Amino acid sequence: MTARVVVGVDGSPESLAAVEWAAHEAALRHVPLCLLHVEERTRAQRVRGQVAFALASRSRAVLRDAAERARRGHPRLRVMTRCDVGRVAGTLRGAADGADLMVVGSRALGEVAGFLLGSVSQALAGTAGRPVVLVRADCADAAARTAVVVGLELIDGSDALLGFVFAEADRRGGGLRVLHCWGPSAATVSSGTTDPGDEERGRHAAERLTELLRPWRRRYPGVCVIPEAVFGPPAAGLSEAARGAGLLAVGRRRRRLPTGPRLGRVTHAVISHCTAPVAVVPLD
Repeated sequence: MTARVVVGVDGSPESLAAVEWAAHEAALRHVPLCLLHVEERTRAQRVRGQVAFALASRSRAVLRDAAERARRGHPRLRVMTRCDVGRVAGTLRGAADGADLMVVGSRALGEVAGFLLGSVSQALAGTAGRPVVLVRADCADAAARTAVVVGLELIDGSDALLGFVFAEADRRGGGLRVLHCWGPSAATVSSGTTDPGDEERGRHAAERLTELLRPWRRRYPGVCVIPEAVFGPPAAGLSEAARGAGLLAVGRRRRRLPTGPRLGRVTHAVISHCTAPVAVVPLD
């Protein structure tokens, strides 16, 4: 793995927003930024003559514009460019697995398209072995925001996610909000009445959250942490909490379903609706 931030670029408004966010992130990490453009075709599909010239010219223009965008706010940042030929999702996944962080533009998708992973960005976030950040076009100003928000399940195996967000909050200096959303018991849902056990479940969630955060608070004493165990749907709670934040992070369990790896319902909803960049971190 090479210490660098990689961003996929294709000239779209989403990818340019991703370039701006990635450039700021690379500067915070003191690592180079690699701009990667992929020409979608197999290596067996050869192109010649004017078609090859036109494709090469477009690739150079896309990378040149992206590099100018990256250097505009960070003139001392080391920016590298790379053009490759192949399947976009597979090429980006290979680049993601070999870097500290992968950043891509993202478009909000409908329910069906999202669950079928119709977009390259969501497919990448659902399969990469390293953290992937998805940036929408309307998140272009998020690079300068300092607050970090994380949605946390109260399970073992969350060290990768907690390590990622504490390091991010430490770099940015804007504090870390740790949110665990819990819902009503099955009895409450079926009866439509209040279950006295829900209050106990909320108290247990708050205690477990404090326990999980304790070693990370000792490791990062300079990070201001706000833990919250709140009642309500996770997707709505996380999207609301991330308003005005520089980054929202969620975990992804490493699992392979019959139709292939995919994002969970909450992560998909957050990516579609959150107004902040979303980091998807694979969990052990």
